[in-house]
Amino acid sequence: MTTGQPGALRRLTDRLTRSSHEIEAAELRRESSDLDGVVHIGDAPQRITVTVCGEVRSVTLRPREETPALDVEVWDGTESLHLVWLGRRRIAGIIPGVKIQATGRITTRRKVKTMFNPAYELIGRAGQAHG
Repeated sequence: MTTGQPGALRRLTDRLTRSSHEIEAAELRRESSDLDGVVHIGDAPQRITVTVCGEVRSVTLRPREETPALDVEVWDGTESLHLVWLGRRRIAGIIPGVKIQATGRITTRRKVKTMFNPAYELIGRAGQAHG
């Protein structure tokens, strides 16, 4: 046995014993780390323009008295962020499972990290290579 095999065996054992949630979180963190200028949601400062990237977990229309709001929960393996577009009922292509890159300022609203009316780019389905 060479000295490199115990480490490889340990990594394989770790991969086989981790939950699918942990594996997915690690994959999302790795994918967003590969993109220039993107920060992890868990590390993103507030009130400064940042770019984040993650998987859409849910899409909800929040009816308001006068103005509707589209609320999209994005998760990048570190933390969740709500992207909120005021005055929108839907945005073509934004569905659960799609990867999205968003740029804007993060604030905390009712203990939830939120980015209002961000610039965005759809990257593809989660787990797919982007390019």
